[in-house]
Amino acid sequence: MASKPSIPKGTRDFSPVEVSKRNYIISIMRRHFEKYGYQPIETPSFENSDTLMGKYGEEGDRLIFKILNSGDFLDKVPSEELQTINYKQLTSKISEKALRYDLTVPFARYVVQHQGEIEFPFKRYQIQPVWRADRPQKGRFREFYQCDADVVGSTSLWQEVELVQLYDSVFAELGLEGVTIKINNRKILSGIAEVIGASDKLIDFTVALDKLDKVGEEGVKKEMLEKGISEAALQKVQPLFSFTGTIVEKINQLSNLLSASEEGKKGIEELRFICDNVSKLGLQKAELDLDVTLARGLNYYTGAIFEVTAPKGVEMGSIGGGGRYDDLTGIFGLKNMSGVGISFGLDRIYLVLEQLNLFPETVITSTKVLFLNFGESQAFEAMKAIQQLRAQNIKVELYPDAAKIDKQFKHAERRAIPFVVKEMNDGKFTLKNLQSGEQLMVSLDELVSQLQ
Repeated sequence: MASKPSIPKGTRDFSPVEVSKRNYIISIMRRHFEKYGYQPIETPSFENSDTLMGKYGEEGDRLIFKILNSGDFLDKVPSEELQTINYKQLTSKISEKALRYDLTVPFARYVVQHQGEIEFPFKRYQIQPVWRADRPQKGRFREFYQCDADVVGSTSLWQEVELVQLYDSVFAELGLEGVTIKINNRKILSGIAEVIGASDKLIDFTVALDKLDKVGEEGVKKEMLEKGISEAALQKVQPLFSFTGTIVEKINQLSNLLSASEEGKKGIEELRFICDNVSKLGLQKAELDLDVTLARGLNYYTGAIFEVTAPKGVEMGSIGGGGRYDDLTGIFGLKNMSGVGISFGLDRIYLVLEQLNLFPETVITSTKVLFLNFGESQAFEAMKAIQQLRAQNIKVELYPDAAKIDKQFKHAERRAIPFVVKEMNDGKFTLKNLQSGEQLMVSLDELVSQLQ
């Protein structure tokens, strides 16, 4: 007996309704990306392994899906080596390609490879799937879409201001109220580590600080002490554990804390510029907030850091994030090419909209009207009318078989098709609304106006 078919953990099949809802979100993102001047690109699903490996840290490298070489992939490995070789050495010999882990590193590769064809500053958006060998859980998958917008070739902080507005405009059209766009700056985190004498432990310090909302003040302090950060340093950093007030008040507190750090002061000025201008220009639905514990992407972010959280009451991780990177293309030999970008978490945004019941009903309607099939001669007349309806962009189909009428009606109901055409006589059509039960006898022109 054949085994029941299945799909790998962390992947999903999508029904017509789910695809329609995802396309609804993507269409809104695409429209706003293009309204803000971002141009679409696409890159291959898989890259050469050396393009990806070593770009995400040791943990990231472990989560990259490797692709075995074609044919006898062990052929190039001498049999005696197989007895002693470790998995890292073996992987490089039997796998030359890998599925992309994100869109940012392939984008950096694209910019370097096509730099002669690109007009800088270059604003690009990209909506494609990525793959990570992560442990599946709610809101976290092994195959998922990233929706990125980046600008490279400009150090202007107006780009950060505009990216905050872009987040806000997308979430406003999706009807998501109460979204918080958190902002911080890598230079501020470096400045804090500097003034407490823990510059050599910047990553340990920020990783622990980033857990404040999960493990609380005592949990963070315990981890910092375990990582070798002194009790005296923790005394100096104490204000961060009760960091409240408006953005202006928080920036003023940071100014006092970081008065002895040039790097920290640069971060404060960058933050002040972004936040002041966003405040003056205004946001539609989202709220901008300064979060000094935000420490994502420290391996490559060098300036502003963004993270977007869902409205209060919705249990979900971040639904977007990004930041400024001063030299990401440097890993491929193109130095001093500053960039800044943001990403939208399509799958998590979908779950949030679903939980809050924010998808419009029109998103899930597919076919608008079904013509019932009464045999070959009537089917031909129906197809002539269907051609004219489709020319008016009306979604319409003919039931393919001259089956029992009850069966055809049930098919329309199960498909959630709102209208059926029951009969056709002398250029007149009997149109039935399956929700209200109302029937009308109409001409073709009247049929078009009823369905548009």
